[in-house]
Amino acid sequence: MPQPPDAPDSPAPPPVLERLAPGGDATLAYRLVPGVTTWRLTSPGGAVRFAKVDTEGRFPTLRAECERMVWAAPYLPVPTVVTLDRDGGTTTLLTEALPGHDGTDPVRRNDVGALVAALGRGLRAFHEAGGEEWCPFRFDMARALDHVARRVAADDVDPAGFHDEHRHLSPAGALAELAATAPVGEDLVVCHGDYCPPNVLLCDGVVTGYVDLGELGVADRWWDVAVGGWSTCWNFGEQFEPTFYEGYGITPDPERIRFFRLLYDLVS
Repeated sequence: MPQPPDAPDSPAPPPVLERLAPGGDATLAYRLVPGVTTWRLTSPGGAVRFAKVDTEGRFPTLRAECERMVWAAPYLPVPTVVTLDRDGGTTTLLTEALPGHDGTDPVRRNDVGALVAALGRGLRAFHEAGGEEWCPFRFDMARALDHVARRVAADDVDPAGFHDEHRHLSPAGALAELAATAPVGEDLVVCHGDYCPPNVLLCDGVVTGYVDLGELGVADRWWDVAVGGWSTCWNFGEQFEPTFYEGYGITPDPERIRFFRLLYDLVS
């Protein structure tokens, strides 16, 4: 879960923020893992930008995220990149703010069913924006299986991080199951790569923007649909999962859902 901004161990704003946004007010907006923080920067004049700071070089890198946002900007409502800054071991991605509140904001909880349906429609809009023919970022089945095979061979997968339904598997066992259950054929679209409520912005019940795009790439649409439905369960409860698929306009495919959720646990 993201770190609450007012948690007792919330970090102090890193010094790089004063250099990139002199005189501004920095508030911790999001922290999911150690070493990667997102800060809301408000200038003395009231303008808002966001700075994502990585001190550990985690996957996906901020350079990868920057490149994907620049590519996606003509097709999708994504943040405008201001700069990508490297200072020693710290990388900072500075972007302009988008309008709206993310899907976990309490203001959205008045009608969870409507929110989940909107998130499903927002994912459909993402997939229909186009650009897959010339998108340079690819995560088709062959590349995905090769990526996770290399991670397993390098002993770079910690099974303690698997979700409950995969905890009985070793990394090698999970890889073998993926290879044995890989779907036949692909429906390739530009995928978000980590579609979940914190990464989606809404205004007046409509999705208006997408953030956290470090894993954007051309992949089977179920890569996003399966994880989006999973995230619906984590954030709102399993009873809302069908509403997500209805909002997207798709009939659930249990085999593809199982495959892509296991893939998700092996990817990073």
